[in-house]
Parts: sequence; C-alpha cells; structure tokens
Amino acid sequence: MVKISAADVKSLRDQTGAGMMDCKKALTEAEGNLEKAVEILRKKGQKLSAKRADREAKEGVVIAATSANRNKGVVLRLSCETDFVAKNQDFIDFAQKIADIALKETPETTEELLGLSFEGDLSVGEKITEQIGVIGEKLEVNGYNKIVTAAGEGQVLPYIHMGYRAGVIVALNQEGPDFIEPGKNVAMQVAAMRPVALDKDGVDQTIIDKEIEIGMEVARKEGKPEAMLEKIATGKLNKFFKENTLLNQAYVKDSKKSVSDYLKSINSDLTVTDFKHVELG
Repeated sequence: MVKISAADVKSLRDQTGAGMMDCKKALTEAEGNLEKAVEILRKKGQKLSAKRADREAKEGVVIAATSANRNKGVVLRLSCETDFVAKNQDFIDFAQKIADIALKETPETTEELLGLSFEGDLSVGEKITEQIGVIGEKLEVNGYNKIVTAAGEGQVLPYIHMGYRAGVIVALNQEGPDFIEPGKNVAMQVAAMRPVALDKDGVDQTIIDKEIEIGMEVARKEGKPEAMLEKIATGKLNKFFKENTLLNQAYVKDSKKSVSDYLKSINSDLTVTDFKHVELG
C-alpha cells in the first residue's frame, strides 16, 4: 500500500477544500496520485449532486459587483441548503469568485456562466460540483443578471442587503462620483421596496391583466355597478403602478418625493435606466 504523507493530504486539501479524512481516502484510493485524487473527489461531488438534486436550496448568498469604471455590473445568487453553510466565509468567498468571473466575462445566461473557466482546468459548473462533494449540500447558481452600459452613457452601482440575502445593481444615465451615492440610495430602495419594473411601460401585460381582473372582482364584491367595474379597476391599477414601479414609488428616505423626484433634485436630467434585483428564497 502506498504511504500517504501529511504533506500530500494538505496539498490536496489546499487544492480542493475537502476535509482531511476525505483527502486521505481519495489519495489512498488513487494510490497517491494527486490528479486522480482530485478526480475522485470531483466524482464524489457529482454523485452527491445527483443524490441531492431534489433537495431545496433556499439559503445562500447574493453577490452584487461592478467593474472599476462602473460601466458593467452583475448580481448573482449562489444557493445552498443551510444557513450554517451560507454564513461560512469560504462559501461567501467562493460566491465572490464566481461573481468576479461573471463580471469579467459578462455571459448572457447562467448556462454560459457555468461553462466559463474557474481558475484553471475546471469550469464554474464543475467547480460547483466539486464543492458539493466538499460541503455535502446541494449548491447551485440559480439567479444571475447583468447590466452593461456603453462608455459615456451612464454607470452601474451595486448594493448588497442584509448579510448577502439580497443584491441589487442599478444603472444611472449619468456618470461621475457625484452620482454614486444617489445610485446606491436607489439600489437600497429596490432592495427594500421590491419594484416589479422601472415604470409602468415596463410592467408585463400579464401582471396588468391580473391586476385589472382582481380590481374588478373586488369592486364587484363591494356591490359596485357592473358598468363601473373596469373604470374602478383602472384607478386601482394606477395605484399599483405608483406603489410597484421604481421611478413612481415614494422615496424611502423622504416619502414626500417619488424616486424620480429625488433623482431630479440631484440633477434635472438624472434617472435610472435599468435595475436588477436578486434575493434568497
């Protein structure tokens, strides 16, 4: 039998993050071959991934990040099964590394992100599978969005809310340091108030139809005349737009102003052009 040294075990642990005993078992099975041991741990992760595929991964962390010149930003959720894992700094650092890759490459979809290289031979998806074997929980990137602005056409600001439980990126149409704080204030607004769209033009038609349907049904139960139901429902819809679209919402730091009014108080032309919000759950 090949003798497995403590240095070999440490080397494998440093490379994979697996537990000491798991590393020793993998090295023993691989007869001391480090590359084979890494592959064994990866396969263990794949088996565990399949075994835990039907488990719920509602905990985790959300990372929001922007480039140094603030012309692009990403927000993503790395989910796990337990709060214990989510609060582990190694897990948070792992999520940050994935976000850094996403920020550098700005893939269009989660699938493209998972196919990108993760610091070497493994893809992001393969590294996640490896970490499933290390951590022993279902892990998945199940929330990813990006915003990219052209040079000279605004900037993107990030905000991470409540211990990584939610993240927001907001794009403003103006560049420069004077607009960083307003951008972050609006990002905090998004995290707190969860708008469904930027303005009423951005609200999905299915949501509008549903709100009209609900408004008409409520008015009907209140005994309002049938001929008045649609008009009443439309009035309720306008209230829905005010409460649920970002630029029309009351600004959380000064409820006498809308978010749009707040931005115009900073600069008459300042507005939000896009936002992305990801949270746990």
